[in-house]
Amino acid sequence: MKTIPTIAGLILVASGAAAQEPVLTVYTYDSFVPDWGPGPAIEAAFEETCGCDLQFVAAGDGAALLARLRLEGERTEADIVLGLDTNLIAAATETGLFAPHGITAETDLPVAWDDPLFLPYDWGWFAFVAEADTPAPASFAELADSDLRIVIQDPRSSTPGLGLLMWVRAAHGDAAPQVWDGLADNILTVTPGWSEAYALFLDGEADAVLSYTTSPAYHRIAEGDDGKVAWTFDEGHYLQVEVAGKVAGTDQPELADAFLRFMLTDGFQAVIPTTNWMYPAVMPESGLPEGFETGPRPAPSLLLSPEEAAAIRAEAIDAWLAALDG
Repeated sequence: MKTIPTIAGLILVASGAAAQEPVLTVYTYDSFVPDWGPGPAIEAAFEETCGCDLQFVAAGDGAALLARLRLEGERTEADIVLGLDTNLIAAATETGLFAPHGITAETDLPVAWDDPLFLPYDWGWFAFVAEADTPAPASFAELADSDLRIVIQDPRSSTPGLGLLMWVRAAHGDAAPQVWDGLADNILTVTPGWSEAYALFLDGEADAVLSYTTSPAYHRIAEGDDGKVAWTFDEGHYLQVEVAGKVAGTDQPELADAFLRFMLTDGFQAVIPTTNWMYPAVMPESGLPEGFETGPRPAPSLLLSPEEAAAIRAEAIDAWLAALDG
């Protein structure tokens, strides 16, 4: 006679099966994981293919990810770090905490890509976003000469904040400290990350916020609001390429590799434009959604190499701090 399983036995069997499901932990930035971000859709899509539990862990803004990983070192629970960019790649490589991805892929980036440790998943241009009826300066100099109030992010914790420093440096070279001296009285406040800064702008606390040329697409597509614009500066705009890398000490190396490969497929890339509001690193078969690419395509595109960005980072932050303290 077959034994009828008890309720307790069923619970034990179920919990045992759940316990055997491998967990892949991905550290990322705060705006990636909310319901309105790309995280939930990507989690659901990857879990359909991996037989695993994908867990995103929010760790502040992009630059804070690297700080946390450095603090945890080889003790980190992260298998993947997603949300660094080209300005942080050299510093991340120096930690010795990342492993080669071994993936060869064609991308649709505006720059060539061959980094052995980090794979790109999206890109965009930094820009100041404002209401359409706000007088738009055409350069950093015009912004400095105006009474406009801006919100920016801290370059020590935020990749947009660091990107702004690199933008000023790439556009103005050794004159960057003077640019910051001019902009200092326009800066209403500095926030730890992008989410806090953008919220202040939406609450009407500032005339403009440091964000991306693609940010108005969110308001246009998700809210039916054509009232937000990205200012275009004559000196060009700095390019951001966001990347992910596999942690060398991961106990799920095969899953980590599978995630990085999945990251370059439509299951991930098609989610990016209308959740992360950036350009996908690999154009999905469906292309960009209607209304996404009506924003500016700045020229020239400015970008320092990872090595150049690392070499000037400390000096650029010091010049920025001196201007704000002055």
